[in-house]
Formats: sequence, structure tokens, C-alpha cells
Amino acid sequence: MKAITLLGSTGSIGTQTLDILAQYPEKFRLVGIAAGSNVTLLAKQVMQFQPEIVAICDESKLAELKTAISTLDPQPIIVAGEAGIVEVASYGDAEAVVTGIVGCAGLLPTIAAIKAGKDIALANKETLIAGGPVVLPLAQKHGVKLLPADSEHSAIFQCLQGVPDGGLRTIELTASGGAFRDWPVEDLPKVTMADAIKHPNWSMGKKITVDSATLMNKGLEVIEAHYLFGLDYDDIDIVIHPQSIIHSMIHLQDTSVLAQLGWPDMRLPLLYAISWPERITTDWKPLNLAELSTLTFREPDHQKYPCMDLAYAAGRAGGTMSAVLNAANEQAVALFLEEKIHYLEIAKVIEQVCDRHRNDLNTAPTLEDILAVDQWARMAVTELTAAIA
Repeated sequence: MKAITLLGSTGSIGTQTLDILAQYPEKFRLVGIAAGSNVTLLAKQVMQFQPEIVAICDESKLAELKTAISTLDPQPIIVAGEAGIVEVASYGDAEAVVTGIVGCAGLLPTIAAIKAGKDIALANKETLIAGGPVVLPLAQKHGVKLLPADSEHSAIFQCLQGVPDGGLRTIELTASGGAFRDWPVEDLPKVTMADAIKHPNWSMGKKITVDSATLMNKGLEVIEAHYLFGLDYDDIDIVIHPQSIIHSMIHLQDTSVLAQLGWPDMRLPLLYAISWPERITTDWKPLNLAELSTLTFREPDHQKYPCMDLAYAAGRAGGTMSAVLNAANEQAVALFLEEKIHYLEIAKVIEQVCDRHRNDLNTAPTLEDILAVDQWARMAVTELTAAIA
């Protein structure tokens, strides 16, 4: 039985991870659990899975959480705040920590888990996008595995099993194209927030759904793939695949192409991340290619998806630039979701913030440097958008 800790339990990644743990109680044991502010759902999860330690990031909800689980016996350790999340991440005998916290907030807990020698089921992109220059050497130092839990990097990881050193040529990340893949570019000025959060294939949170619409999610995945698999940016490609059945592909030196296929279901990459190197038998619906009949592909439209090019440029710049890109995107998307800026202003604001950072680029940052530029980028977005308003 594998001991698991889950960070971000009330979000999409967290709830699906717990679905897996509930389905395979003989395979997994939940040691620790952490969430943001959803006391009602967190309490329900704690009562069901009875972890040893629980954290809620919103300290004002601590008393409410304690009351909600007061009948549980034995009582878990209950902590709160960002320090509490970090404590859960590094606690006890958990072998793997699922990092389902969205955004840069997941960076410090992930680092704490790595320092505690726990493998990381990596569902938080920002861990490597913002923190790659620090996280990668740290994982190597502590002998920790970074196991991708998002669909695209899991697909690549699965395809690489058995590929010899030097056998990989390039990788190709598939993208659904998001909410506006079939919109003409000239109609994008009409986009509303409600339009942007309607993903055609996946059920995800609002922020990642907007990132899918702008294709920033795929740009961020390019940066993450660079760190995970050690490829140059010239060897990481993106292709629009509307059906989201091929989750990504690898091209080998002999021109063979290996792909991982499956329904658009996050449970599969999550299950593989926490069970690797096992393959667990499931009762999930098998993929039927005859039922699909057609899989299609097309090049991404650079005019429609400027965020994609911004991500490649930030990745190639290296150092702190990808942390700035990520923070600026988070802040810009948050403002868009609050309907304070228009959809088309997301990319423009990110580009301006990255341009401002060029003279201050740090190519060998510490964790403190990364956290500092993260905060600077968020403030820079706020200043720029205030000027727009």
C-alpha cells in the first residue's frame, strides 16, 4: 500500500485523486491533506479518508474546520496557513506528494516535500516553470523523482519508458485549441469571460480553462517539458488536436513516432503518477478508435495565440524570465476573470511585463530571487492594468 499526501484536495486535481484513492483502497493510503478555503468539502474528505494531518490555507477557517471534524476519532493534526501547507507536504511516511495547488502557491510546499525525500506527482506546472532552476537541482540532490501528473507530460513520460539514452529526437505536445479554436481571429475582440471558461473537451478550473483558450497553458507546458525531459526549445513542438485523444507524442531518432492515447480524463495521468511503475487494472471505459473514426491535427495560429510565442521566448531567455511570465499571466488572467481587462489584453500585458524585466534578468536565481520576481511581476501587471483602466 502506497502512502500518499495530497495538496489542493478540493480542486479538480484533488477531487479526482481522491476518487482514485477511494476506488483502490487496497493500493493507496492518505497520510496528509491540504486545501485552500473550502471547509465543507475538506471536512467531508477528512471524515472519509481519515488522514494523519490536515491543513487549511485560510487561517480564518481553522475553527470551522475543527468543529466540522470534531467527531472524528482519532483526531488528525490540524494546521493552517501557508506554513501549515508546508508542514503537511513534508510530514510523515508519505512516499509521494500530489501537488494539486494551482499557481506559484504550490512552489514552497513542493520544495518542502522534496527536501523531505518524497517523490512528487507533479500536477502544479509552476513548480518547474517558475522554480525550475532551483527545483531540478534540489530533486537531483535528494534523489527524488518528479512524476508528471498532467496529461501531456504524462503521455511523454509513458512513451519514454524503454527508450534508450540518445533515442529521443523531439517531443510534440498536443493542444485542444481551447474555447476559441474555431473562432476567426477577427472575432476575438467580442470575447467575454463567459466564452473563455467554456472548454470544449475538458472539465477544469476557470484559470486553466482561460490558459487553454490563450494557449498559454501549452506554452507553459513547453517550459515544463524543457525541465522535465532536458530538451532544447527547438525540439519541443505544439500541434492542435481538437479531439484531445492523443495526449502527446515523441519522435525518435529512427523517425518512429510513439503516442499515448486515451479519453480526455485526468484520472489516467494521475493514477500513473501515483502508481508508477505499476499499471493498475481499472474498470474505466476503454478507448475505442472505431467509435471516434477521425483524429485531426493542425498547426497553431500564431496570430490567434500570441501567448504561445511569449512562453517560448521566456523559456529561451531562461533564469527568472519564466517566473515573471508565469506570475504576469496569473495576475492578468485573474483580472480578466474579474472582468477588469479584456481577453486580448492578457497577452499584451504579459509581454510588457516581460519586456520590463529584460534588464534585470537573473540567469542563476535562488529561491528568494524567484519569489521576489514573482511578486514584482504581479505588481507590474496591476500597475499596467490600472493605467489601461
